[in-house]
Amino acid sequence: MKDQPSPLRETDDEARKLARVLLRSARYAAIAVLDPETGFPFASRVLLATDIDGTPVILVSRLSAHTKALARDPRASLLTGEPGKGDPLVYGRLTTQCVAEPVEHGHRFHERIRTRFLDRHPKAKLYIDFPDFLFFRLKPEQASLNGGFGRAYHLDGSDLVIQSPAIEAIAAKAAETVRDLVERHPDVADILAVRLNAPESGSWRICGVDPAGFDIISGDFLVRHEFETLAVDCDHICSNISKIAYSIP
Repeated sequence: MKDQPSPLRETDDEARKLARVLLRSARYAAIAVLDPETGFPFASRVLLATDIDGTPVILVSRLSAHTKALARDPRASLLTGEPGKGDPLVYGRLTTQCVAEPVEHGHRFHERIRTRFLDRHPKAKLYIDFPDFLFFRLKPEQASLNGGFGRAYHLDGSDLVIQSPAIEAIAAKAAETVRDLVERHPDVADILAVRLNAPESGSWRICGVDPAGFDIISGDFLVRHEFETLAVDCDHICSNISKIAYSIP
């Protein structure tokens, strides 16, 4: 009997980029955890953001079933990817297997995660500081990418996380970098939306930068753009964004 061909394609840079965009552009995700009482998978929906290194971040109530499950077993899976018109299975989606790390008040990452989360989900300001809410960083271990029919790939967790010595320096100045850029170019986000073929919407704004790219948001729409190469500092990020917005196509 002949061996059946593998359904997996060789993972290349195009697949890695698609996976990163599917994860980093998601405003929400389906999360699956292990029910501590029954051992069965338990699925729910969570708001999603990313830390400065691209690690997905969720904000959850300690009272929720998935939070209690993660406290007992930190393993979880995230499903990201938006279907469109027609057959939902022709659209890309990513299943990321993660290990959850709690980030509570006082944690060294808490303030930057809080800032980045609110930039993406401003309505969360109503409850983000409640004592029964906390963040989890969901450290990717491995992932399965389905880019549509016949386009299946396996990825390592390292394919989804930004590996850069400039991470901490950029994190310290990220908010200031966006403020300075917008002060110099008040229309930059709306111009970026046009250049990136974003959906027609109201006013756009930059809601996050990191060494690998930036995010713009307008209402329920979020667009992620990845740089060709990692930025080495905040000036490099500004330069990359300005070139995309204002260079002649």
